Amino acid sequence: MTKIADIRAKSADELQGMLLDLRKEQFNLRFQRATGQLEAVSRIRAVRRDIARVKTIMAERARAAANPQS
Repeated sequence: MTKIADIRAKSADELQGMLLDLRKEQFNLRFQRATGQLEAVSRIRAVRRDIARVKTIMAERARAAANPQS
């Protein structure tokens, strides 16, 4: 599980790369679950939440860039 402060410290390019890595991991975990090879089932939930954290920070930055007055 990634801490929110670590995510906020990353640049936009690093966040894009992190999101891509997390989505690949999510795909692999789903594939392992479907074939019965997955042991750490809780990792699926952790990855899903990390994806949400990264997307939230990206959305916050996009809103801040679009509306610089506030």
